[in-house]
This record gives sequence, structure tokens and C-alpha cells, in this order.
Amino acid sequence: MVIFSRPIIMRKRFKLITSISLGLVLVILSASCKKDNPAGTTTTTTTTTTTTTTTTTTGTASLDTTKYTMIWSDEFSGTKVDTTKWNFDLGNLNVNNEQEYYKSANATVANGNLVITAKREQNGNQLFTSARMTTLNKVSAQYGLIEARIKLPLGAGLWPAFWMMGTNITTVSWPTCGEIDIMEHVNASSIIYGTMHWNGGGGHVQYGQTTTVGNLDSYHVYAVAWDKNSINWYVDGVLFVTGNIANNINNTGAFQNPFFILLNMAVGGDFPGQYVDTSVFPASMYVDYVRVYKAK
Repeated sequence: MVIFSRPIIMRKRFKLITSISLGLVLVILSASCKKDNPAGTTTTTTTTTTTTTTTTTTGTASLDTTKYTMIWSDEFSGTKVDTTKWNFDLGNLNVNNEQEYYKSANATVANGNLVITAKREQNGNQLFTSARMTTLNKVSAQYGLIEARIKLPLGAGLWPAFWMMGTNITTVSWPTCGEIDIMEHVNASSIIYGTMHWNGGGGHVQYGQTTTVGNLDSYHVYAVAWDKNSINWYVDGVLFVTGNIANNINNTGAFQNPFFILLNMAVGGDFPGQYVDTSVFPASMYVDYVRVYKAK
């Protein structure tokens, strides 16, 4: 199955201020100073797409968080989205034949959660509204552990995602910038997708696997542990795929650069399909926290 990525539409450029720490680059602009783990489990792991031999699959190894130190987070403890940490992509981005129109009003903060809500309301030719947030030019990571605790909505046509893109997208575009899909989910299935996208030298290539997760409408922690040799995908601390990026194998050099974080919920499109179950609207994705760690 092909997982269609979403090239970002840029509206502003910012001057970068870079702070380097061990194994991780944290880029912060207008930085601000300013909840327990789930009980879910992962079960079945299957391959979804293989375009190169870049990656290897793994068994049931567990994530050792004691090897990391947290250096940035958003715990969503306020009353609104912290715009010193997040940007909004707005409008119809004209990608993947999606049906949503992005508005900042569809991202709220309540009860310690970011809430991204898809609504049945029309803007132009787009039949739904939702929200898409990024940390571009505010926070980026080069290696480390990146995780979020998320509760997903279930319904035909819903496409929530927690992902990353290379910060150099403004100069090299997609897919040369690289993309790491930490978590994608479509429709009402129990399948979570983890995928990497890049320019293999002759254009877009990708590799991904799926894992089956029970009770997706409860909280689960989605994470990647990333260093110069590999990218490792986890759900609730259980490894389900590893990507080999050592020594520029298969032209994977994009994954040696800083990446920024994105959270969004698309509606309809090439991946979930165009049928949308409107009976589930409004549909909300709840994010308890987003955290970035460096290796000790």
C-alpha cells in the first residue's frame, strides 16, 4: 500500500537560532518557558510497502527510555495552543485529494490535551474543516527520541498523523527533505502505519510497516528513536520496525539532518479513500503531550 505524504505549503520564513546538544540538535525560535503512560499493547506486525532494501524488520524489543534525557516538550497544560512552539498551516493545501480546509480554530487546548477536531463545515469546495500544526523554525530534532501520547478518533475518511519533515524543505522540497511518519492511521481499522519517505536518487521511495493496536480510541504512546545509523518505530514502547540509514545507504542522507514535527488530521484523500462517515463528526484527536529527548 502506498502511503501518500503531504508536502508542506510555506507562507513565512524565519531566522533559525540553533542550540546543539549531545546527539540532538534543538532549534528554537521565540522559545517559551513554560501525564502517565497508557495500558495499550501492540500485537501483529506486517509489512505494507517495500521500495528498497534500506530497512530491516524487528521483533518485540522494548524501548529503553533510561538512555534519554527530555529537552523539550509541550504538555498542553494551558488554555490555548502555544504559538511560540507551534505554527498553523491554513486553508486548502491541495494535496492527496483531501477534503479538509485547515483552520487554527479547530485546534484547542483543554483538560491537559491538545484537541484537533474535524468538523462538517464547508469552505469553498472543501466539505470539512480540521487543523494542522508544525514546529518549523521553532523546534527541530536531529536524532534522539520523539514521542507523543495520543487518543485517535475512528471513522471512515479520517486520517490523523504525527510525523516529521526535514527543515530544509524550503530549499530542497519534498521528498529530498525526507519524511518520518511516526504514526498514521486511517478510517476505523486497528492498524497503525510507520513509514519513511525520501529521494532514493531517482525520485520518491518509501518503506513502511504496520502494527495492529487494540483500543485505538484510548491513549497510546507513538515514538521514534533515531540516531545516525537507524530509525526505530515504537507503539507503547514496543518496537515494530527499524530503518537502516547508516552511511547513506540507498541515498538516505536526508535522515542525517534536522526535522520538525507535525500534527494534523486530514479528512478523505488518496490514502483513506474519499468516502467519509459523517455520522462520527465532529471527530477529535487528543494529544496528551509531545516530547523530545536527547541520548545520554
